[in-house]
Amino acid sequence: MRVLVVGSGGREHAIVWALSKSPRVTELFCAPGNAGIAQLATCVPVKATDVDAMVAWAKENKMDFVMVAPDDPLALGMVDALEKAGIPAFGPRKNAAVIEASKAFSKELMRKYHIPTAKYATFTDMDAAIQYIHEQGAPIVVKADGLALGKGVTVAATEDEAVEAVREMMADNKFGASGSTVVIEECMTGPEVTVLCFADGEHIAPMPSSQDHKRAFDGNQGPNTGGMGAISPTPYYTPEIAQKCVTEIFEPTMAAMKAEGRPFQGVIYFGLMLTPEGPKVVEYNARFGDPECQALLMRLDTDLMDILEACVNGTLDRLDIHWKQEASCCLVLASGGYPVAYEKGKVITGLDAVENAIVFHAGTAAKNGAIVTNGGRGVGVTALGKTLEDAIQNAYAAAKPIHFDGMHFRTDIGHAF
Repeated sequence: MRVLVVGSGGREHAIVWALSKSPRVTELFCAPGNAGIAQLATCVPVKATDVDAMVAWAKENKMDFVMVAPDDPLALGMVDALEKAGIPAFGPRKNAAVIEASKAFSKELMRKYHIPTAKYATFTDMDAAIQYIHEQGAPIVVKADGLALGKGVTVAATEDEAVEAVREMMADNKFGASGSTVVIEECMTGPEVTVLCFADGEHIAPMPSSQDHKRAFDGNQGPNTGGMGAISPTPYYTPEIAQKCVTEIFEPTMAAMKAEGRPFQGVIYFGLMLTPEGPKVVEYNARFGDPECQALLMRLDTDLMDILEACVNGTLDRLDIHWKQEASCCLVLASGGYPVAYEKGKVITGLDAVENAIVFHAGTAAKNGAIVTNGGRGVGVTALGKTLEDAIQNAYAAAKPIHFDGMHFRTDIGHAF
């Protein structure tokens, strides 16, 4: 099979890496890819958000299958366009990808179908949003309605902080049109857990639990990022909680989307808070998380190509998916200043000296025979271990030879809950 993966980050490198091991995949392409992906697949200079150009390239080059990985092209309807062109594509159609593309939609879905989540209100008027903040008090959560690279959420400790977040989103257009509508939520407490599920529109296959570390600095301090590291599994997700999530959250969400005429096929991401009242949904995503994807695919023991096809064909219930018993940890090495201002083009050294881990490239490029930084997150060093603690130690040990100017990383991945 000739397979195309859409995207250019660490998640896409992990997907390409997993697909490269499939005996069924004879040729592998990635658009636009990065310097690490280029070692496994042919990179294609088409922007991930250019739906028309991507479909045209896939048709012209006779792709047998396309895996659309990032949120933006999914929200733009790339899967719909590929299907219309007769090319099988993995990922939710536009009308289902809205579960991530609009937080207002997802909150209303949960309210309508009684799926546990935080109390909330939605606003298009800034003054009304600010008044609501003063009525509710702090701590309180402010979210941009649309896609914002994982950064459109402020957990405000004070009312002033919440008001400032609203002003940045609605008046200063910090996230463009994504912030023209805001969702304001009560602040839930408890451990955060991520559970991703493969889905074929009817059935789901939950993956092992994982946990992202969103804040830039140790101790969960600093601004939200796209993710500074991830572990799998998380110790808080017990079999009892897992069963409760399946019956009260996962299956009802799938049924709700089907009832709305938006059957979900692809990977659905459940960001969960294990509150004193039980598990509740923090957010949905319509694709693999990054860096959760890296940690999870290291543990996958079944041919990923088989799983992707089963999701597209509606036969997921006939597939037995196996996972390694070992735990995993992905440690992100980021550019200085990320997630705010940072410089690109810093030479990355030591990649060849890494042992007992896989280095998934996120923001990298090849320049003058060297690998250089080309984004906020440089690489994700991902390791397995017999226990979670072993996996964490292995990832940090494996990262030691890697260096680039301004490199920073958290020292508490897997220990800050």
